[in-house]
Amino acid sequence: MSAKGNWKDFAGRLKSMLKVDARRMFTMPTVWIMFGISLVLPVLILVMTSFIGGTDPETGEAVKMFTSVWQAIGSAGGNAMSMDITSMCNINLLYFLVALFVCLFVGEDFRSGYVKNLFTVRAKKTDYVLSKTIVLFAASVGMFLLYFVGAMIGGGIAGLPFNAAAAGVSAGGIFACMISKIFFALVFVSIALTLATVGKQRLWLSILGSLAAGMLLFTMIPMMTPLNSGAFHVALCVAGGPLFAAGLGAVSIVILNKTSLV
Repeated sequence: MSAKGNWKDFAGRLKSMLKVDARRMFTMPTVWIMFGISLVLPVLILVMTSFIGGTDPETGEAVKMFTSVWQAIGSAGGNAMSMDITSMCNINLLYFLVALFVCLFVGEDFRSGYVKNLFTVRAKKTDYVLSKTIVLFAASVGMFLLYFVGAMIGGGIAGLPFNAAAAGVSAGGIFACMISKIFFALVFVSIALTLATVGKQRLWLSILGSLAAGMLLFTMIPMMTPLNSGAFHVALCVAGGPLFAAGLGAVSIVILNKTSLV
């Protein structure tokens, strides 16, 4: 068969696999729960922290933990060692939610026996890993966008300022920050996918491994995706995310080829 024929065959298989994965994912209650958490989480964080900062002894007014709505998206300095509540309770929490969802979605394939039947009937390991990576990345994009919307709602309820310049950032920097964070999610998707292929039916193993890996990478996120991100950060994440996913995707394929599917 010619190279063109091989490509058409691969594209056809991948398209079919993507349709199956997308249909299965969006009919699962889990994805809608994750989307709901992504939307509600920033609202709860911004509203609840507006009541726990105490009061200013001079003015008697409430002191808010967050001084700008944009702190729910990230920190402008990109300081990885900052351990205050605004640096810990922001959009970066979603990376753990993404990893958890990947483990749940892939783990269900092994638990139900779907994956074994799939490989027996038609799919190849490469198609499976690539399709899962694309579909799960799409779900992570939805989570990050919903968090952004929730942050805007929560900031409005909490009465936080939306002035980007006052927070030391620009609208372009915030946009670049979101793009960087979204593509950095590919790192967490690929790590969780690889660990899910290792854990298979042992969901607890893949979840613990993914969360542990996430903790190791957590301090890198502010440096890679600061609130005042520029072209360098965007280029690094847009190029590095897919490359990292491709490398770990190859590892996942080897694991599926070399180990039992049960």
